[in-house]
Amino acid sequence: MDAITRNRPSFANVQIKLQPGDKIIAEADAMASMSANVRMKTRFSGGVIKAIMKRIFGGESLFVNEFSADAPAELVLTQGLPGDIESIDLKGTTLFLQPGAFLACEPGVSLGLGWAGFASFIGGEGLFRLKVKGNGRVWFSAYGGIFSREITDEYIVDTGHLVAYEPSINIRVGLAGGIFSSFFGGEGLVTKVRGPGKIYMQSRNFSGLTSWMNAHMT
Repeated sequence: MDAITRNRPSFANVQIKLQPGDKIIAEADAMASMSANVRMKTRFSGGVIKAIMKRIFGGESLFVNEFSADAPAELVLTQGLPGDIESIDLKGTTLFLQPGAFLACEPGVSLGLGWAGFASFIGGEGLFRLKVKGNGRVWFSAYGGIFSREITDEYIVDTGHLVAYEPSINIRVGLAGGIFSSFFGGEGLVTKVRGPGKIYMQSRNFSGLTSWMNAHMT
């Protein structure tokens, strides 16, 4: 199975060339187009209880779609927001995704919930995170461009810009600077990550967009 991410970073989409026996698990409503011979089967994401938990705490859909074909076919996946899509090839490893970031994966990858902690909640990232693990490719999306960084010590990420990270990353919340600078400089609370490990960030912040819209449309 070949997959190419096109039109990065603003309007990314994934073109997948399915071969007989290939399967792709995708978030509900991720399909943009597909060949007429592609079969789509809708099911609960990991069973009824797990699907409900992931919907409530992980920001994901109750259902996922499974795509397959008996002959060579094309499948194009995309996301609702303008932004980038990244893929990671898991080899028995784990990656944590922020709520709403998951787009698709191969069948060897399992989806679950992981406790993010109160520090993540205070920082606006939520109490839970989506845990993807296993063997195979996983695709995740973001608002704006995706860029990564290897963390060896401590690094500061503004609230709403952290998309994914490896399990070795420790997260806590703190002020961007002093009390005056943090609150009157527009940064407030930030996410402080400590390695070693790799993190993935997005160049845009959806809450920033909604704040701008509220300020200019009322």
